[in-house]
Amino acid sequence: METIRLQGLQQCAGEIHVPGSKSIANRALLMAALSTTDDGSPAVTELTNLLRSDDTERMLEALQALGVAIEFDANPTTVRVTGCGGHWSQIPEQLYLGNAGTAMRPLVAVLASTLKQSQNIKLTGDARMQERPIKALVSALLQGDAGIQYLAEEGYPPLSIRAGMHGGSISIDGSESSQYVSALLMALPLLPQESLLTLTGTVVSWPYIELTLAMLERFGIEIHRIAKHEFIIPGGQRYRSPQQYWVEGDASSASYWLAAGVLGGGPLRVHGVGSASIQGDLAFAEQLRAIGGKVTVAETYIDVAGGDIHGFDADLNAIPDAAMTFATMALFADGPTTIRNIANWRIKETDRLAAMATELRKVGATVEEGSDYIQITPPAVISHGHIDTYDDHRMAMSFALLGFSTAGVTIRDPNCCRKTYPDFFTKFQQYCH
Repeated sequence: METIRLQGLQQCAGEIHVPGSKSIANRALLMAALSTTDDGSPAVTELTNLLRSDDTERMLEALQALGVAIEFDANPTTVRVTGCGGHWSQIPEQLYLGNAGTAMRPLVAVLASTLKQSQNIKLTGDARMQERPIKALVSALLQGDAGIQYLAEEGYPPLSIRAGMHGGSISIDGSESSQYVSALLMALPLLPQESLLTLTGTVVSWPYIELTLAMLERFGIEIHRIAKHEFIIPGGQRYRSPQQYWVEGDASSASYWLAAGVLGGGPLRVHGVGSASIQGDLAFAEQLRAIGGKVTVAETYIDVAGGDIHGFDADLNAIPDAAMTFATMALFADGPTTIRNIANWRIKETDRLAAMATELRKVGATVEEGSDYIQITPPAVISHGHIDTYDDHRMAMSFALLGFSTAGVTIRDPNCCRKTYPDFFTKFQQYCH
């Protein structure tokens, strides 16, 4: 297995442009594929700064398999998508989506809402995807008589999807994944009937739902929020192309650079995210400032210039992906750090709570792992560790920060970053020395 060793880094400085957001990219690709003109004719949307990674490749492949015309520019981060309004010109027997949750969840809902009579398709993924629950979303879709069947273990992919869904009153438990809610918000406007969507439970990662709502508005979809957790969604709507759509930089990916800018003193400017961002993970910068980072947020970039890290105790449910960066930063803090309300770490690319606890202990940290929290007491001296990444990009990128310790770190399978940030370690070694 390939490894990378990082050790004794002293500075992280310069200007870095983070790649486009995975969450935005896959939503934008699907919305563009669903877009038409006012008279229902195909509409072309040019997407720029599109992340090209494993997850977005799975969405691109799926849309092309459904007959969506996609033109690739000489610049790989620019593509032109010709929308079909959900009238798929071909229906393959199967779509394989790897471990791309941002492709699987919305496609399940959208296909359930758009397939025609007699059309049937199987959605599947890799071994980890078949361990990632999807029951809450499927249960909500079945309330509208969606034609969905489990093909193996109940509650998990692979799934068989056919026509038959209609609008009406639909409720979903929002305590497991905001992606389920986003999938419904994207799909329900395509049904002929109006829908009432009610979210139950303690809704997690709310900023990702707000992100979806903002994008839907940009693509001409009306969602009426009638209460905190209730939405009226008119039926028979058409996605309308904005013609040009810029995918802003990934705020979760920016978190590693912001952390490196604190540990490595800066000055570092991170382009692509800022106060104009629609991503909730921008809150990472605010929390970083609160615990001692010297951080300045501008409209489209963030400056960081060192700082002294203090231990903290915080509910980071709203930023679960970026919260992982604080787990490894905690090793450099002046006291214990407790990250709370992160139960959904357990259903990500791996069980991130268990994985993070295991790997932090390797370098000397005292770790308490709860059902929905992790408490990290830093060691007096960080030990060198050989870090397993569990085929999880965020595990690999989070532990890169240990390169700023004297002992350093060896990271196994750094190429798992291809999921969202294929050249992360090349860039990290370029800017951090």
